[in-house]
Amino acid sequence: MTLRARFFSSSVAVSLLASALALPQLAAAADSGYQVVARQVLSGPVRWDYLAVDSARHHVFLTRGDHVDVFDVGTKSVIGTIQNTAGVHGVAVAAEINRGYTSNGGADTVTVFDLTTLAPLATIAVGGKPDSIVYDPASKRVFAANGKGNTLSVIDTSTNKVIKAITLAGGPETAVVNGKGQLFIALEDKNAIAVIDTVALTVIHQYDIGASCDEPAGLAIDAATDRLFAGCHNAKMAVIDGRTGKVLAAPTIGKGNDATAYDPAKQRAFASNGDGTLTVIDGVAPFNVLQTVPTMSRGRTMALDAESHQLFVVSAEASDAPPVKGRAQLKPDTFTLLTIATE
Repeated sequence: MTLRARFFSSSVAVSLLASALALPQLAAAADSGYQVVARQVLSGPVRWDYLAVDSARHHVFLTRGDHVDVFDVGTKSVIGTIQNTAGVHGVAVAAEINRGYTSNGGADTVTVFDLTTLAPLATIAVGGKPDSIVYDPASKRVFAANGKGNTLSVIDTSTNKVIKAITLAGGPETAVVNGKGQLFIALEDKNAIAVIDTVALTVIHQYDIGASCDEPAGLAIDAATDRLFAGCHNAKMAVIDGRTGKVLAAPTIGKGNDATAYDPAKQRAFASNGDGTLTVIDGVAPFNVLQTVPTMSRGRTMALDAESHQLFVVSAEASDAPPVKGRAQLKPDTFTLLTIATE
């Protein structure tokens, strides 16, 4: 996953028209009830990418560039750190085997650690620049998406060995599994979703969603229906039938999305956006936008605790220094964790 600043200007007339069209959705927003209920500034570098949650322990894994901080929701504090994870992008939680896996993009490795003690257990060499990472309970395998070479490294969790590299047709972004032997992964540069058989380790489908979705990044799944929720850089969330590839809807979300989530108990989908918003969408047809929650600029990544139904978004404040390559420089010691929930 890359840091992005894809924000587009629009005329006043267009903005006014968009606001007018959004009024029916805003009227329904009051019933959704999501809001920022906690805001904590954490020490350390102002670098981050994917977040992940261990719902059983209510731990949030915060990727911080060269390490992963483990934040305990109950004590509202960092209770441990996973070190030596150079260029870390993501964390896969495999609760049933008490293991976690980090994708270390700067080292071309995956670190295996114990979810209870947080102790590192093994380091596995994978493909170039591993980014998103996911555990599949159906095959008991971990899949690391490699940005360099466009492959999936498949790890056997019983041996901590890579057993195959699956070639993809484009640049991989977020991957999700349905728990029934299928993995879905966004191919950002192809405007497509690839479907992998996690047992046979083959690509079985590639869905073109380009008519509705430009550059899919975030991806979430309703595993009961195989319905996918893809966050797109044309400020849309593509709702996709994972069994057929049909795009069912494309409601408008904020700009600069990099993560989506789905809460099956509440039947709500969420998109965290770099423009400082969290979009709440009804998870059933017609997939209306229910609420737009103000967060923080650059708050583009997110994770959901499916047990507590809380969402977590991170960001940092921009400094007064000139942007570098079009990207704002960030103030030290402003790394902020937002907790979003209904009260």
